[in-house]
Amino acid sequence: MVFSEPVFMFMFLPVSLLIYYAVPFRFKNAVLFLTGLLFYSWGEPIYVLIMILSTLIDYLAGRTMYKFDSNEKARKAALIVSVIMNLSLLGVFKYSGMMIDTFNGVFGTSIINPNLPLPIGISFFTFQSMSYTIDLYRRNISVQKSFVKFAAFVTMFPQIVAGPIVRYDDISKELESRKIDFEAISNGISVFVCGLCKKVLIANSVGELWTNVKAMDYSALPAATAWLGIIAFTLQIYFDFSGYSDMAIGLGKMLGFNFPQNFDYPYNSKTVSEFWRRWHMTLGGWFKSYVYFPLGGSRNGKAKTIRNLLIVWALTGIWHGASWNFAIWGIYYGIILILEKFVFANVIKKPPDFVTRIYTLFMVVIGWVIFEISSPAAELGFVGSMFGSSGMLSDTNTLNILHNYLFTLIIAAVVATGHPLKLWKKISEKIRFSDALCVVGEAAGMAASIAYLVDATYNPFLYFNF
Repeated sequence: MVFSEPVFMFMFLPVSLLIYYAVPFRFKNAVLFLTGLLFYSWGEPIYVLIMILSTLIDYLAGRTMYKFDSNEKARKAALIVSVIMNLSLLGVFKYSGMMIDTFNGVFGTSIINPNLPLPIGISFFTFQSMSYTIDLYRRNISVQKSFVKFAAFVTMFPQIVAGPIVRYDDISKELESRKIDFEAISNGISVFVCGLCKKVLIANSVGELWTNVKAMDYSALPAATAWLGIIAFTLQIYFDFSGYSDMAIGLGKMLGFNFPQNFDYPYNSKTVSEFWRRWHMTLGGWFKSYVYFPLGGSRNGKAKTIRNLLIVWALTGIWHGASWNFAIWGIYYGIILILEKFVFANVIKKPPDFVTRIYTLFMVVIGWVIFEISSPAAELGFVGSMFGSSGMLSDTNTLNILHNYLFTLIIAAVVATGHPLKLWKKISEKIRFSDALCVVGEAAGMAASIAYLVDATYNPFLYFNF
């Protein structure tokens, strides 16, 4: 995928930042808008028009609400147009193929599937743009009269293709006025380099193991190999997505923006409910604000709460991709959260923390099997191999995996807990030259990441697909 090409990335970032810093403040939003278009069009030279269309629709919807502020019907009509048009873009480009294939399978028809290429990050920028019109309709925010400022919000290149999902309210004040100083740039660089190292040095390393295991015959897969493979994916998807989120947040700081946190060490969670309060926090917040609460949340009794949770989690699953395994994955979590809330609420508090953490990790790992393997039959086959259906615990390939990846997996697992960072913060308070050590460490991390990117052929960005 062209966005992962290191030559483009490491030419684009410094040049765009230098231009951004050089121009007067009144032109900075225009630079953000134009660099966002350039960044996106490098990977999607045609589909950039889809993003521009979504931006224009929501901007005009906002201006319409402002113009007809006292006319509730006109305001609601503008909101409906915005929501329908954005969801239609998602429906056509992301879900039309799935719907056609399902219809053909159920009714025996032969409608041609156009197999439209998926615009990168369409789920992110449409949700982001829709948040503006919904919040404006609710009168939670003020209208943005400048198209350039609104477009800068939608097309801002750090998080345009893979989040975090930044709502207009998160950065509305910063679009008007923001402070860009040495401290903000320095903090941004630190966060960016940390994210880059997570993505390149950890996610890519463990991801190669999962890619190899995923390609194997599940019916003959030893149990230990299956577990090592899915643990590798469990770590890969966390470091891939949280790494990109950190890079986006770091770049945001360098531009003068404070994007919301997207991850809070989710694998430390003691319940699945807690896991989802720590994982992809901006998506969870989006669905809570714009779907769960409008449906009534948990205010109208147990039955409707269960209904609302199942709706939200089915939509959360489908948001991730046009495949039934994502819908099953979403419902899987919906059922677990319902059970934790209404059946096991008291039971889950009794065991020691290490027991509940093991339970949570187990449920999450099984969830990643459903998420990553598209065929339900293959999912069952892989889960079966995890529990010994092949009749083998290990083989020579398992030993090779342990020899090549065990150290990397241990390092990744330890870093995922966040304890190394907490330990460093405590130590740095007592070290006189801790700031200098941080600079040296960041330089080393950047150099190692660039060296890896230049030499490696394996560099996927998993959440670009959503």
